[in-house]
Amino acid sequence: MSKPLLFPDLGSERLFLRNVSEEDTEFLYEHFSDDKVCEYLYDEENFTSREEAAELVDFYSDPENAGYNRWVLVKKETGERIGTCGFHLWDRTNHIAEIGYDLSPEFWGRGYMKEALTAAIGSGFDNMKLNRINAYVAVENQRSWKLLLGLNFKNEGIYRDKHLYRGKYYDHYSLSLLKREWN
Repeated sequence: MSKPLLFPDLGSERLFLRNVSEEDTEFLYEHFSDDKVCEYLYDEENFTSREEAAELVDFYSDPENAGYNRWVLVKKETGERIGTCGFHLWDRTNHIAEIGYDLSPEFWGRGYMKEALTAAIGSGFDNMKLNRINAYVAVENQRSWKLLLGLNFKNEGIYRDKHLYRGKYYDHYSLSLLKREWN
């Protein structure tokens, strides 16, 4: 009997969430070189080469063994890739992981990320057996902060000077969701 997957492909009403693969290299390059997508991603510089996208694909190529992943969000209706989300910094001893996500600007405000995160969070609690999911959101990114509050994340305060980016420090909201709070 095979072991259940920690990071299976997922689905929602309008989206497929599938683990990043080589076929996503061009999308990832275009996505993470977009200033609007990366506006609040203070932990990385925008991509300037396809090699950086290929390195990202390679980094996420074996989620089951690595213990971290990135799903590409694909619209069921059109097959169009619109963003990514996934888990990292998995503390297996304490059943905690951090979730991250990003979405192409033309799809903001349409509920796609809420749909994707709902699927991802459910998978984290069910497949990874998480008890707590952490998220950090730049204080300037009010849209993302409101999204997580709408998913029942609790704001635990401000993580001051979390990232040094282009010579400036940026504060982030520190949020968490516990399994017992997830419906």
